[in-house]
Amino acid sequence: MPNSKEHILSAAWALLEPIVEANQIELYDLEFLTEYGRKILRLYIEKEGGITLDDCERITHAVEPALDAHDPISEAYVLEVSSPGIERKLIKDSHYIQHMGKQVEIKLNKPVESQDNRKKFQGALMGLEEDAVIIQTEPTGEELRLPRKNLAHCRLIYTTL
Repeated sequence: MPNSKEHILSAAWALLEPIVEANQIELYDLEFLTEYGRKILRLYIEKEGGITLDDCERITHAVEPALDAHDPISEAYVLEVSSPGIERKLIKDSHYIQHMGKQVEIKLNKPVESQDNRKKFQGALMGLEEDAVIIQTEPTGEELRLPRKNLAHCRLIYTTL
């Protein structure tokens, strides 16, 4: 379906990732959503040392001509370019690997029967397998293998020392 959200995101990702990478920045995530009645294409970008306002402006100017020329979205929308933030979602395997040992919150689409039918978990990210994300809960230190196929999201939790 050409106008499905998945098709739009796939086409936009294929179009925009090479442009963003040509600017020595990673396309971290991409969203197409409706907020307050308006459609938004939101690019999350990342680079070592963090993203600045100048980076967001530079990427906006770099991707706008390609979006206009290839028009992967047939309806009116607003383009936003942003950092994924401190409490970012982990999307790619490389994101999980980069943040091993850090505190995460995991939400599942379906509850885990062996865990009192819970869908929300917090703990230290300990591992990533093809079919599971492994966390160590606090304060018990219990290690949980949560199924990736049921993952709604996994995001970092900002903690202070």
